[in-house]
Amino acid sequence: MAFPKTRMRRLRATAGLRGLVRETELSAGRFMLPLFVMDASSAGAEREPIAAMPGVERLSISAAVAEAGEAADLGVAAVLLFGVPAHKDEHGSGAWDDEGVVQMATRAIKQAHPDLLVVTDVCLCEYTTHGHCGVLRTDIDPPRVDNDATVELLARAAVSHARAGADIVAPSDMMDGRVGAIREELDGEGFSETPILAYSAKFASAFYGPFREAAGSTPTFGDRRGYQMDPANGREAVREALLDVQEGADMVMVKPALAYGDLISAVKRATQLPVAAYNVSGEYAMVKAAAAAGYLDERATVLEILTSLQRAGADTIITYHAKEAARWLAEES
Repeated sequence: MAFPKTRMRRLRATAGLRGLVRETELSAGRFMLPLFVMDASSAGAEREPIAAMPGVERLSISAAVAEAGEAADLGVAAVLLFGVPAHKDEHGSGAWDDEGVVQMATRAIKQAHPDLLVVTDVCLCEYTTHGHCGVLRTDIDPPRVDNDATVELLARAAVSHARAGADIVAPSDMMDGRVGAIREELDGEGFSETPILAYSAKFASAFYGPFREAAGSTPTFGDRRGYQMDPANGREAVREALLDVQEGADMVMVKPALAYGDLISAVKRATQLPVAAYNVSGEYAMVKAAAAAGYLDERATVLEILTSLQRAGADTIITYHAKEAARWLAEES
C-alpha cells in the first residue's frame, strides 16, 4: 500500500520549520506579575519570604517599586497589586483608604515606572478581620456576606485606586452586580477611562492555599463557596462572564487557570473580550516543589503551561513566574 502523501512530521523536522508554523507565541508583554505589598508600619523588613511560594515575597513599598522596575525592564506588561495592611476591621475599611497600602504603592510605582501598567485587586478579604470578601450579616447564624452592602464598599475602593493612578481595577470578590456598581461609581467620579478587569469566573478552588498565607486572608470561619463558583460548573462560568460584560467589564478573567483551559476557551468564544487567565499560587507552588525535588524541568514546564493557557484563548496571563518566564523567552529569541 502506498504511504499517504501527507506527512505531518515534515514541518517538525528542525527548529526553523517548527518556528515557521508555530500557532502560539508567548511574549512577556502578555504577562502580569502579582505583588504582595506590605503596609509601611507592618514591614519589619523590606522583604518577607512566603514559605509556600519559594521566590515570592511580601514587599515594602520601596521593594515593590524595585520589583516592578525589574519586571518592566524584562518587558512584563503589568503588575497586579495585593495589599497586606497593618490593621484590619470588620468592614475592611483599609481597602478604600486613600492612604492605604495599595494606593501608596500605586502612586510610587507609577511615579517610578510610568509606562508599566498597574492593576489593583479590588476586594475586602485582605482588609477584614474575618477574612471574607465582604461585609458580614451578623443577624443570622452562621453569619453570611451581605452582597449589596459589600458592592457599595467595593465601588468606593475602586474609585480610591483609580484616584491613586491605577491603570486598571480588578474586582475579585464575586459579588453579584459589583461590576455595574464600580462602572457607575468610576464614571461618576471622573474615571470613565479606567478599565475594569473582572474576575468573572473565579472558582472556590483548592489551589488558593499559598495565596492566603501570602495575603493573610484565610477566613476565620466557614469558606467562600457561598460566593465563589463551584468547580464543577462550566456553563455557569460563561453566564457570569456575560453578565459582567453587560455591566461594563472591559476584560474578563478565569481563575484558576491550569485546570480550566476549557473555560478559558468557552469564555473567550462567548464574550469576544480580552480574557485573562490567573496561573494561581497553588499552581506555582506545585511546579516549584516538583522542580526542587528533581521531578520536573521548571523552565520547560512553566513555558509549556503558559503556552497552553494562551493557546486556550488567554490574552493576558497573570503568573508568579512572569519575570523568570520573560528571561527564558529572551534567551530563546
